[in-house]
Amino acid sequence: MKKDNPKRHSLRATLGMLAAALWCATGMSVAYATVDEAMLRNDAKTPGDVLTYGMGYDQKRYSPLNKINRKNVNKLTPIWNLSLDHSANASVQPLLVDGVLYVTTHTATVAIDAISGHQLWKTPVSLPQDVYASLCCGAQSRGAAVLGDKLFRTTVDARVLALDIKTGKPLWETKLADYKEGYAFVLAPLVANGVVMVGNSGGEFGTRGFLEGLDPQTGKSLWHVWTVPAPDEKHGDTWADGVYLKGGAPTWITGSYDPELDLVYWGTGNGGPWNANARGLGKDNLYSCSVLAIRPKTGELVWYYQFTPNDAYDYDGVNELVQADMTIDGQLRKVIMQANRNGYFYVIDRTNGKLLRANQFAKKLNWANGIDMKTGRPIESEMTKKVKASLESDEFYEVWPGAFGAKNWAPMAFDPKRNLAYVNTVNMGMRFKPTKPEYRRGAWYLGIEMGGFPAPEDGKRGALRALDPLTGKPKWSIELDTPYLSGVLATVGDLIFVGAMTGEFIAIDSDTGKQLWRFQTGSGITSLPITWERNGEQYVTVVSGSANLYQAISADPRLTNIPPGSSVWTFKLKN
Repeated sequence: MKKDNPKRHSLRATLGMLAAALWCATGMSVAYATVDEAMLRNDAKTPGDVLTYGMGYDQKRYSPLNKINRKNVNKLTPIWNLSLDHSANASVQPLLVDGVLYVTTHTATVAIDAISGHQLWKTPVSLPQDVYASLCCGAQSRGAAVLGDKLFRTTVDARVLALDIKTGKPLWETKLADYKEGYAFVLAPLVANGVVMVGNSGGEFGTRGFLEGLDPQTGKSLWHVWTVPAPDEKHGDTWADGVYLKGGAPTWITGSYDPELDLVYWGTGNGGPWNANARGLGKDNLYSCSVLAIRPKTGELVWYYQFTPNDAYDYDGVNELVQADMTIDGQLRKVIMQANRNGYFYVIDRTNGKLLRANQFAKKLNWANGIDMKTGRPIESEMTKKVKASLESDEFYEVWPGAFGAKNWAPMAFDPKRNLAYVNTVNMGMRFKPTKPEYRRGAWYLGIEMGGFPAPEDGKRGALRALDPLTGKPKWSIELDTPYLSGVLATVGDLIFVGAMTGEFIAIDSDTGKQLWRFQTGSGITSLPITWERNGEQYVTVVSGSANLYQAISADPRLTNIPPGSSVWTFKLKN
């Protein structure tokens, strides 16, 4: 751990803090709250603030606000727009604390007056110049966490930072891994039971996944859990000899937390390399492609469930784990839900890890023939068995869904009133053949040769669907040439909000899927919108900023002329 030295502050950071002081001195003062754990637990019920990633520990992304509703949403209008002076991908969810929005990019943390849109302070993130040489899947930051008077964030060079929430002054930093090996942090931390939890990216670079629990006051590591066990540890025999140190299973999306059970639910990613045979034929490769139920104080693993044993197709299990209480087979169950990249929608008892439902939601799927409900394991297709049987192949295979998944990382929303999950889905395949993997430090470590990402014959590469979580069947579906890859926001006002990679921010009727309103933000949207209340009025905030990864994979011509440039937009009803 390295303590902050005020002498090392950049001129930009100093000027940013000076500007914040002058702003307050002019009478535009801001009240700053001290955020305690009770406030975090009640976040979903207190729409005046947005204190957690997911707008609540349960990650439903469902707001009780209804002043903006399907009858008047056509009157929604922007009240301010603030440039983030940033052209990389914007996949962030803002936080809102006592009238101040906090937005992260991979190069800065920004505090914004939520009503006026004025920047209060901006603290740059100092990064080494060579960090981009070994950075997987885009330079980005998905958000921050808050506790007390501190704001916590991660960096792409594998650090965790704590900032003073009032001034942006750096308080401590902790380095957890070597970015030159391919490690990165892009997720928003999770504060659970007084512990700051973070996880790593870099599963494509021959890294070993882990979760870390940190002391919020000092940044000191309280516990460290590898997601790939060593040979002498429990389940170490689920890996081929000598593989575990490069075994992947990254933890790159923020988990959810049940304070009553005191369990954090965290997803893990693909095994490394992608070539399943290299990780051992018939080996499950725990704890890759799994959900882990963990005690936040100690890192103790209470239970796990593996979605895709010995995954051959990059079917990460990191997607959001949404909590709900629902009646299943006549019994009220505490569940978590996940729309997995492998194309199945899972409902799991969050008290014990028992699989309750697993139904296909992918439009096209050929890697498996279903999920065995007795064992919880996929019933692999003959193609998948053939893919796994050899380390190298002269034959190209076409698998659906492809590596982009039937759903990518961007979170769904769950409406408990309708018992519907609103999910941005993807419908693309992947052509590939297994090859002998070769490891180089800080480089791609896949063990496959790509042959393209075919689109369906009708050209509909994705859809926004209102899914029944117990059947995987849609109540309605909006078929899309270019998929939506933003987070989804649902409200009591019978609305869902979503962003398009072509730049439109859109409001949709929760019951019918009818589009009710749209606004062009000027760049693609892959961020996570929020809604909030101040002085009796409801607002909606979204960050705009183009996404390049999908375009690079898909060669989607509709994104050719979408300009970069990240900015924050806030909307309210016309008076």
